Amino acid sequence: MAYLEITLRIAPENRAAAADVYGKYRQPFLDTVPGATGKELLVRDKDVQVLHRFRNAADAEAYLAGDLFTRDVTGELSPLLEAAPETRLYDTV
Repeated sequence: MAYLEITLRIAPENRAAAADVYGKYRQPFLDTVPGATGKELLVRDKDVQVLHRFRNAADAEAYLAGDLFTRDVTGELSPLLEAAPETRLYDTV
């Protein structure tokens, strides 16, 4: 299993809009992305994180290069971001 963590710096007043983007693309992510097994939205005082679960790291890397992420999700989130997203990939053993 692999985890893809994307940390987003989003102002508190824009977090509801970011949550809407998460909600809009959660099911398409689970239904269409190969190897996707879960997706969670984590809201903290200083940022928002999206934690994705995949069968393996290769599936996570393919998602990052695919249209759903690069065109759809990123396109809708870009106006809400205060800084570039931080992306981390964790592979379990």
